[in-house]
Amino acid sequence: QLQLVESGGGSVQAGGSLRLSCAASGSGFRINAMGWYRQAPGKMRGSVATITSGGTITYADSVKGRFTISRAKNTVDLQMDSLKPDDTAVYYCNVNTDYPNVRNYWGQGTQVTVSS
Repeated sequence: QLQLVESGGGSVQAGGSLRLSCAASGSGFRINAMGWYRQAPGKMRGSVATITSGGTITYADSVKGRFTISRAKNTVDLQMDSLKPDDTAVYYCNVNTDYPNVRNYWGQGTQVTVSS
């Protein structure tokens, strides 16, 4: 069974920075893609940034140039700079495996609050 542990998040003023980290642990699995999603109150959960095992990175248009995703083995980080109040949300780590089966795993979520 794969487990995800998230860290980081918190409260910051607009223009500030935060860093999120997610570590996947367990055995017998192969990770395909890792990434971060977010869900603001009253809104659907949406992708923020993803990185595949081959290194392909995708960002949501709203965070391009401000957020940076990075991956080292089974850890994925999200560096968030120039934060805006609209970035306020619960951020979820997501891991997609392709062995022993194709499956999505979610972290517990971490709150990011940006005040103006």
